[in-house]
Amino acid sequence: MRKFIAIALFIFALCFSAGATNPQIETLTIPSKYIDPAGKVMVVTPSGYDDAANAGKRYPVVYMLHGHGDNYECWPLRTQPALDSLATNWEMIFVCPDGRNSWYFDSKTDPGKQMESYITRELVPYIDANYRTLPDPAHRAITGLSMGGHGALRLAILHPDIWGNAGSTSGGVDFTPFPTHWNLSDALGPYEENKELWEKSTVISLVPTMTPGQVNIIFDCGTEDFFAEVNENLHKEMLKYKIPHDYISRPGNHSHPYWRNAILFHLQFFNEKFTK
Repeated sequence: MRKFIAIALFIFALCFSAGATNPQIETLTIPSKYIDPAGKVMVVTPSGYDDAANAGKRYPVVYMLHGHGDNYECWPLRTQPALDSLATNWEMIFVCPDGRNSWYFDSKTDPGKQMESYITRELVPYIDANYRTLPDPAHRAITGLSMGGHGALRLAILHPDIWGNAGSTSGGVDFTPFPTHWNLSDALGPYEENKELWEKSTVISLVPTMTPGQVNIIFDCGTEDFFAEVNENLHKEMLKYKIPHDYISRPGNHSHPYWRNAILFHLQFFNEKFTK
């Protein structure tokens, strides 16, 4: 009897698991020569993407970068569990790579963690080759939270030929005030020995190199966030160099509930740019 019950429960679990599978969310492992081991990626497509009636339809893509200590499951499973619904509502494809704790740099110390090269040279071409994307900068966006906010803005500023739209929520856009935190020394070496490299690797240091209007930018930060001051400084620096951008400062801290709300503003902003 116990054996029968165990088997019945096992079958029930399999059926429940199969029934709970979301066809809009796919997990991929993309072979790479830039990162080791190969990176996992979650791709979220709009409902009906695979329907015959939509076979010729192409979609804009938003790349979504997670924060330090998290992984590729962050956005669709923890920060914004309604990401599948948002993909459908906005008719967008979302791509969520595993950035590990790389800060989305090419590491100076680890040849198996060349994250910038992986994303720009392998991930984006793979997505365009295997999904019905609109494969041009005007219809690509990149955004992220915390570490991912830094990564998203930095990648877009350095690669405007890939992304024409970028965002950051609670981004570590200037990490020099935090020299002992979040594995930054793994990517850049110890701060005291590499101050120049640290400083020129920040988002805020790139502002003078930007062409006004080349990338559509939105970023925000909560007033109780430990990154509030550096985001305010980034806003002032962009004003100084006349870089058009949307900047939002509102009550909130460094947390998933804040980011769950913030991403809605980013998607609205991107949609307006995609449909121009």
